[in-house]
Amino acid sequence: MEPTRTVSTDPQFTLRLSATPRGAHLARHLAAQQLAAWGVPYGSDASDAVCLVTAELAANAVTHGLVPGRDFRLSLLRLPGRVRVEVTDARPERLPREPRLAPSAAPGGRGLLLVAACADRWGHEVRDVCAKTVWAEVPCP
Repeated sequence: MEPTRTVSTDPQFTLRLSATPRGAHLARHLAAQQLAAWGVPYGSDASDAVCLVTAELAANAVTHGLVPGRDFRLSLLRLPGRVRVEVTDARPERLPREPRLAPSAAPGGRGLLLVAACADRWGHEVRDVCAKTVWAEVPCP
């Protein structure tokens, strides 16, 4: 029996992960593996940018989109000249705010600034009463 593969050469990769810090950490690593399967080398600017965006959106889903017992979904879509990162969580009423500088002493609050800096564009969609998706499109040759 062949083992289950996590990565794919298909232009779309989707996986449900636990809404925990470990799940968010895993999202970043899986994004790097998937990019490598698509021919985007580890450590390249494009890989680093997509992984950073994935990590920030996953961390936000775990921190702000948590509903106990509900996972979050990570989707990566390979589009011409870019990768679209989508993270769907279970809190449609908690929409992301426009990024702004957090006070220098604040322990967090910079994630969407990083996403906006790495992505050509980003936004969110409420698809139903149980979920929202925050997405970003990152340039990727």
